Amino acid sequence: MNIVGPDALIFGVDDVEACTQFLLDYGLDAVGGGRFEALDGTAVIIGDKEDSSLPPALQTGSMLRKTVYGVADQATLDAIEAELSKDREVKTLDDGSLEAVDDTGFVLGFQLTMRKHLNLPAVTSNVPGAAQQRAMNDIGVAPDASPKPVSLSHVVYFVPDYAKAEAFYAERLGFVTTDRFTHVGPFMRPAGTNDHHTLFMIQTPPHMQGCEHFTFHMASASDVMQAGTNLVNQGYQSFWGPGRHIFGSNWFWYFSSPLGCKMEYDADMDLHDDSWSAREAGMSADNSQVFLMEFREKWAPSGPPPPKQG
Repeated sequence: MNIVGPDALIFGVDDVEACTQFLLDYGLDAVGGGRFEALDGTAVIIGDKEDSSLPPALQTGSMLRKTVYGVADQATLDAIEAELSKDREVKTLDDGSLEAVDDTGFVLGFQLTMRKHLNLPAVTSNVPGAAQQRAMNDIGVAPDASPKPVSLSHVVYFVPDYAKAEAFYAERLGFVTTDRFTHVGPFMRPAGTNDHHTLFMIQTPPHMQGCEHFTFHMASASDVMQAGTNLVNQGYQSFWGPGRHIFGSNWFWYFSSPLGCKMEYDADMDLHDDSWSAREAGMSADNSQVFLMEFREKWAPSGPPPPKQG
């Protein structure tokens, strides 16, 4: 099944105004109807939690209502419908997309992908001893830049039974487990992408089920650092990062958000094909990141750094 990856995440939120402002400050573009897009058209969609047109909420009250996957072609949509219809209801919506519920209760959508083809310049870096990458007199950073999210990267679920959930995505939808944390959960990718993961699941008690975090790819580690700094300077709470993960190798910076979950920036994720052998490790601080930095206010070398915030 040629599932490309998540096209959109749909939320029913407590405070539409606060979520709107956060998503704009994060760097997404408002295009109407509660939809906020990255450069390639992947999106977060928000509505009031009382909006009856939204899919029903989980019993836990998680604000995530639906994960919409983009697929490459009609043949994949037809295959998904045929497979999932064997043991559950699969709705065909007015826009031609499909809707079903996975084995742990998350609502899923499937549609012909809306992702736009992008032709962005490669990220360049001047490395001593290597061929020159950035043109002479080409400046590497703009202090006043507002980096834009490029593409919806992945979503992370809290699940009550990760083995059951992993089996559903692997056996019914063709996802591959790339790596895993022992007794915690798998990092998974569908057949239509080589990204290390578009889905990660974490074993939790049933009352915690929901969205733990989600993220958009940025163009570079520098964009992660600059976009994150811009969010901090607007008063948002940094939760974890900046740093660099081990599984996936992606740079990260997580923030608390009004969507009932964390929202992350990431960049430079590993790519894998079917020759890759999944790794496994215990979930610990040592196995979660190669390094972790801590944000501080700006200073200049004319005295000691400012006191730690908080």
